[in-house]
Amino acid sequence: MAGYLLTGISLGFYAAVSPGPFQAFLLAQALKNGWRRTLPASLAPLFSDGPIVALVLLVLTQTPDWLLSGLRLAGGVFILYLAWGALSAARSPVSPAARPPDSGSGNLGKAVLMNILNPNPYLFWGVVAGPILLEGWRQAPQLGLSFVLSFYGVLVGGLAGLIVLFATARHLGPKVTRGLEFFSAGMLAVFGVYQVWLGVQALL
Repeated sequence: MAGYLLTGISLGFYAAVSPGPFQAFLLAQALKNGWRRTLPASLAPLFSDGPIVALVLLVLTQTPDWLLSGLRLAGGVFILYLAWGALSAARSPVSPAARPPDSGSGNLGKAVLMNILNPNPYLFWGVVAGPILLEGWRQAPQLGLSFVLSFYGVLVGGLAGLIVLFATARHLGPKVTRGLEFFSAGMLAVFGVYQVWLGVQALL
């Protein structure tokens, strides 16, 4: 069991700290809303990955390639929408600290939708985590469960830590906060354009 626990911990830590659109979204929300209202978004993988894992393990291996490409394209468009919102907030003349915060449930909903439209979890579970889970489950169900629990425990904990870390930047002054807001908006835009480009290239 120790091997599956260590594997889950390692992969969970990697998934939490790897730069990506989800991490950029958390950065933008933490800067805007603070860690208390953004923290629920760290739970998004628990809500979005259930259907993703089931789809990958049961169906995705037999679906056409255009489905994943279309999902990538839709995800890219949604990320660009979020990037535009982050850019508009960064360009606002209102001080970042004076803006009305979003609700925690709203942040969680956006994060869940981003994960569902993001092809990376499908690829991750289809290529990396899915085979590990199936191998452990076939040996003994508790081995598969130990992998899943350790993975999501570290993933959610790591994301929560990033949110708190990002939110502390709000105390460094409005100039620093606004600069980081532009940075997070730019990261989202780059990820969005890249996803759209990959989706279009695959469909052509």
